[in-house]
Amino acid sequence: MIHAILPRRSKFSRKVAGIKTEEQVVAANVDTLFLVSGLDGDFNPRRIERYLTAAWDSGARPVVILNKLDRCADPDRCLLEAQAVAMGVPVHRVSALTGTGCEALREYLRPGETVSLLGSSGVGKSTLANALLGSERQRTRDVRDDDSRGRHTTTTRELLRLPGGAILIDTPGIRALEVTGAADGLADAFAEIAEAAEGCRFRDCRHEGEPGCAVDAAVADGRLAPERLAAYRKLEREAAYATRAVDPLARAEERKKWKAIHKSVEVHMRTKYGES
Repeated sequence: MIHAILPRRSKFSRKVAGIKTEEQVVAANVDTLFLVSGLDGDFNPRRIERYLTAAWDSGARPVVILNKLDRCADPDRCLLEAQAVAMGVPVHRVSALTGTGCEALREYLRPGETVSLLGSSGVGKSTLANALLGSERQRTRDVRDDDSRGRHTTTTRELLRLPGGAILIDTPGIRALEVTGAADGLADAFAEIAEAAEGCRFRDCRHEGEPGCAVDAAVADGRLAPERLAAYRKLEREAAYATRAVDPLARAEERKKWKAIHKSVEVHMRTKYGES
């Protein structure tokens, strides 16, 4: 029986695949998010950035878990790449299959705390859940040999009580994570860009070649990786699109902006080439 519905204090959500405006809440009232990434052939720092953006916007504390340490050819390189995009977020290397490194995760599993496993299909979330439970509770399958992609074994979300009193949420693999208006999450996930932007000449600088742009200067002198800025711009566009899809005022502001741009282009063309 449902006795009461508590107000949400944290919420990890994504846009429903194929639907422009509908939001799907993956997990709520979570204290810590274990963002699981595989260290096999499917390791992708850009995907970690995407999960971190949504995680920071959720209100829960993100922790990056690099699983499948037993299948990684260069774990040190992968750790450095993950730390470079995690920006101060704890990063742990583990092997859920052998148990290596899993003991370090116990510090997040305090009695009364709720932890959710999030990640793509095949990263080993259910295997990690079994390792933390101390029993083979969750069904698992091997990934495909050709590309290390998962087979979508877990299809439902499940609340699991851990031996120490913590709660663990195992979730299905997310094939495509699109951020939904996660402006706050962007500022946290890309903190070095937000910090550099404080030095821009214009407060509304888009970091796309404007004069006095401190972010472009940071890229030019090597303080900021170009791929980080490219990833930031991509996620910023997605977040803005998601906001306009549900906010009439944001849509009106976007139409107003492009109307002014078109008018400016028309004036420029008449000045340069004449009315004809």
